[in-house]
Amino acid sequence: MKRTLWAIVACLVLTACASEPASETMEPEAAAEPAAAPAADAAAAPGDPSGTWSGDWGPTPDHRNPVTVELAWDGESLTGTVNPGPDAIELANAAFDPETGDVTMEADAQNFRGETVHYTIQGRIDGNTMSGSWTHDDMEGDFAISMD
Repeated sequence: MKRTLWAIVACLVLTACASEPASETMEPEAAAEPAAAPAADAAAAPGDPSGTWSGDWGPTPDHRNPVTVELAWDGESLTGTVNPGPDAIELANAAFDPETGDVTMEADAQNFRGETVHYTIQGRIDGNTMSGSWTHDDMEGDFAISMD
């Protein structure tokens, strides 16, 4: 009888020990190291400039003209048009530096006398805005456009 009693006690002790939740009997796992934050330069780097940008340009803060620019970036070359539609102006010699956000573009447009005007445009993308300067002949000014 003593043997049976000890067997029952042993079973009860083993059952009691086995019923403890695993988290109480095991040491907790070490917390995973947080993922390293991207470097500040990488976080500030602009993304893909592809899309429709709209805003204005002009020679002075008071003399502004509305503008829409459609850009396409394939990872190596930048193409696009200014004021898409029947009178669209094709961009030439366009370039984008994904590390700095610098954009350069050239375009030939017809003035009101039918003469060709060659524009040189330099800008920088910051978030969803692009701003910079333009020149043609002896004229110069600035522009500011945003991604739609």
